Amino acid sequence: MPKRDDIRKILVIGSGSIVIGQGCEFDYSGTQGLKALREEGYETVLINSNPATIMTDPELADRTYIEPLTPDYLEKVIAAERPQALLPTLGGQTALNLTVAAAERGVFKKYGVEVLGANLETIRKAEDRQLFKAAMQKIGLDLPRSFVVTDTTDLKQVVRELGFPLIVRASFTLGGTGGGIAYHFDELRSRVHRALEASPVKKVLLEESVIGWKEYELEVMRDRKDNFVVICTIENMDPMGVHTGDSVTVAPAQTLTDRQYQEMRDEAKRIVCEVGVETGGCNIQFAVHPQTGRRVVIEINPRVSRSSALASKATGFPIARIAAKLAVGYTLDELPNDITRATLACFEPAIDYVVTKVPRFATEKFGEFPLDTAMKSVGEAMAIGRTFKESLQKALRGLESGKKGLEGHSGPEGGEDFDDETLLQRVAGPSSARLYHVATALERGMSVERIAEVSKIDPWFLHQMKEIKDFEKTLAAATLDAETFLAAKRLGFSDAQIARCQGKSEAQVRARRVRLGVRPSYKLIDTCAGEFPSTTPYFYSTYEETGDLLPAKDGKKKVVILGSGPNRIGQGIEFDYCCVQASKALRALGWQSVMVNCNPETVSTDYDASDRLYFEPLTFEDVMEIIDVEKPDGVIVQFGGQTPLNLAARLAKAGVPILGTQPSAIDMAEDRRLFGAALKKLNILSPESGIAGSGAQALKIARRIGYPVMVRPSYVLGGRMMEIVYDDAALLDYSERARKASLHPSLLVDRFLSDATELDVDAVCDDKDVWIAGVMEHIEEAGIHSGDSACTLPPHSLPPAALALVREHTRKLALHLKVKGLLNVQYAVKDGAIYVLEANPRASRTVPFVSKAIGLPVARIATWVMMGKPLKKLVPAAALKGFELPYTATKEAVMPFIKFPGVDPRLGPEMKSTGEVMGLDSDFPRSFAKSQEAAGLCLPTAGSVFISVRDDDKSHILHVARCLRQMGFTLVSTRNTADFLTRHGLPTQRVAKIGEGKPDVVDLLRQRGLSLIINTPSGKRARTDGYSIRRTALELDIPCITNIRSVNAAVHAIAVLQGATMGVKPLQDHYKSLPYTAQVMTDFKN
Repeated sequence: MPKRDDIRKILVIGSGSIVIGQGCEFDYSGTQGLKALREEGYETVLINSNPATIMTDPELADRTYIEPLTPDYLEKVIAAERPQALLPTLGGQTALNLTVAAAERGVFKKYGVEVLGANLETIRKAEDRQLFKAAMQKIGLDLPRSFVVTDTTDLKQVVRELGFPLIVRASFTLGGTGGGIAYHFDELRSRVHRALEASPVKKVLLEESVIGWKEYELEVMRDRKDNFVVICTIENMDPMGVHTGDSVTVAPAQTLTDRQYQEMRDEAKRIVCEVGVETGGCNIQFAVHPQTGRRVVIEINPRVSRSSALASKATGFPIARIAAKLAVGYTLDELPNDITRATLACFEPAIDYVVTKVPRFATEKFGEFPLDTAMKSVGEAMAIGRTFKESLQKALRGLESGKKGLEGHSGPEGGEDFDDETLLQRVAGPSSARLYHVATALERGMSVERIAEVSKIDPWFLHQMKEIKDFEKTLAAATLDAETFLAAKRLGFSDAQIARCQGKSEAQVRARRVRLGVRPSYKLIDTCAGEFPSTTPYFYSTYEETGDLLPAKDGKKKVVILGSGPNRIGQGIEFDYCCVQASKALRALGWQSVMVNCNPETVSTDYDASDRLYFEPLTFEDVMEIIDVEKPDGVIVQFGGQTPLNLAARLAKAGVPILGTQPSAIDMAEDRRLFGAALKKLNILSPESGIAGSGAQALKIARRIGYPVMVRPSYVLGGRMMEIVYDDAALLDYSERARKASLHPSLLVDRFLSDATELDVDAVCDDKDVWIAGVMEHIEEAGIHSGDSACTLPPHSLPPAALALVREHTRKLALHLKVKGLLNVQYAVKDGAIYVLEANPRASRTVPFVSKAIGLPVARIATWVMMGKPLKKLVPAAALKGFELPYTATKEAVMPFIKFPGVDPRLGPEMKSTGEVMGLDSDFPRSFAKSQEAAGLCLPTAGSVFISVRDDDKSHILHVARCLRQMGFTLVSTRNTADFLTRHGLPTQRVAKIGEGKPDVVDLLRQRGLSLIINTPSGKRARTDGYSIRRTALELDIPCITNIRSVNAAVHAIAVLQGATMGVKPLQDHYKSLPYTAQVMTDFKN
């Protein structure tokens, strides 16, 4: 079937900010889809709220709306653009839910918009648990027995029918949000209540337990002619009861017989036909009883999913690209496979290797925690090998969690040393560290049968891991000859693991291995197991005699770009964005780009993002092997966050040419003594500080500069373990915790500038000139990590003289540090003085935000500078000179607290956010209002406001309270704040403090009697009360603001929301008001 010619303009819905359960895989899929649609000649419109994405670059869609993903804003965009069709299947659960909500409002009918990819009936049938159950029963497929509830009244009847444990699943949510496992009635009632709150349709499925069953996934595609293909089978190593995003997953499935696979394949086709998936990809999950073989259907995702990204990277099959083309009328037998260019998309992929994905958890932020059916991982690493053993070990070292492979979790370096009984309990309970507990059990000689019995992990996987651990035990006494090396490498052992076993250094082991000629070969990912030649150079390493890597014959200069590895808090999609921009910039210059990364969610690991792609861990060993075969003209380390920077010095020492800012300059910025000396020489202020090698030294420094102080280890990202301490006891406690965490041995101790205004500056330097790309003012005061703070461009409260001095300081620093490329500087402004907090000569997480705000590709420009191009030829004169934006952009962080029961949703100096959104409008109040709505914090325009502030904030709260009263809000406070407000002529309703009577503020929250919380607590009692208030507000989705500056911004935004209708405008139209032409890649290449 030819493509449809009755459609001219298509609106694509993005997935919004990165959250747990919905990551940057949807930037990857959205980017692929948009490119495919434009390739076919369609005019494309995009709505997405996330600036840190390639898909929101203004060159991807014809019209790019960075707006909140709500039905109101979607309707505004549709009214402005009048598309004939809408494609929701590339934007995850967010896009599907938004599509259903808009349809129920009659938006599509009103404007004549057709939904492509998955029609509304299909979405409802897949996402509504009742409808899905009926559909499966209709075609005779087995499901876990279940009931759908809409309240908590009939729970006892459900328990009588199904028993415990029970699986709780909320309808229309992402990443299992709101779901979990209930083992008793009180827990069931609590979980159902939370699930009903989370479900946009207020429906919850209660399902008989299949915990411990084996879990499989099929990634499939179907077209209008009923062509059906299975792209990939995926097996979860963890049994049912753990969300697939939190499980180790393996492709292809390792323990399925061919007969079982064929039966599952046939059932998958019946499912997609019945649900109505006609044009695109979907993911189907099955559970299989390990003893009886009973197979049940768990769910279907009628869209491109997290598993789609994994399946695409595992096979090379571009699922999102093909899905977009199927949506506009093509069929699988008409579309070529871009990898082989010799086969069609209806040709099922075949792979002759094993792919393993391992989740990355934020244990450094939240400790070890239990896992269930609600996803909690923040990222993942993927590896490819000839066997499961090889790919598992590669994936584990790619996580950058401190482990070099399959290592135990006990002993002096691994954490607590449990007795056997406790260890078995840890093995039995799914947790963020269970894999390492299993490794420890194997190291201690526990049998596979016993471990399988308590963990329900299939014995096949445990035997594979036992083979790794058994071989490891022989390494200590082994002679490191070529045969031993090959055996170790084929089991996935790294040089670092071998060195630890032998008591040698990694450098010694590497040198001996190279001398013996034991080097990896590189194999192609070709979708067809070598049956057809591949035209796309997409490689993985293994230790075999032959490989597929051929030397480039075009004579192009070549640059290796080191990616950012798995997403984590502090290092996310923003850095992958910069890596992709670098690849685009190199291609524009006619250079060959070579990408190294191990994150399957990203655009950088798409098959066509670079000229060559190596899907490899970002360790010194793996990177050096690639450099040795590629022999690049240079390596870029400043775009991938801390991951490649940590390799920079070793690479430089090995003779690798580092492009841009040199490691010595990076070290000068990171080393407090060197950096302090530089600031003193440049006559730039910085907070008093010191470097401590012990707790005693830290005490001496703190007493000299005075409390409070900010403390943190050196060389960490995302403010890891950064804290504000107020006395000697707290500082000694911190020093001991930092020592146990085995981070950098040096502690940085700085005077904490309380109530200061913080600034972020992104700049580019070419050795001669410095371009200040953006100066951003944080909304919150000092003490909150820059990654968690909202910020605005241009600054909204600082005087011109202060901004001029900030610009001048940045220029001095960039030139003194000999920066060539990007520089981020953080400042604090207090009592008129400007202090430098830190400078990072690398990409920052604000680079994508600044790029979208100013209409210039900052990371690309930095790449061209690194390649020797002068700034004056790259940046328009008006931008180079400096100007004030004629509109305002506000970035807001998105937090993961709802995923972690019991965690206090309070911000501090250690970063906690997983993603960000952007509000863009004519002034600060409007852009701030949009940023809050995009982040899911809907500011109220009416109702009651609870106010409880510390004494220092009471004078500041008066203006806020008056404004709220004038806008019609009712004020509610506890006794002291209520008396204070009443004395100043502001009538206030009094409510009891927690524990001092009823109703208290938590009661009012649960009664839905409050629409906004303003709470700035102090003191131990206040912190305890504050936790109860903040956590309850979070769970009930009621805005809670904990600092005065954010309160002021919110009040101004509420005034705008009460008095004006918010509008929408695409980036391309905003850029028309700039004093230069917003430019894209091709404008700069000469």
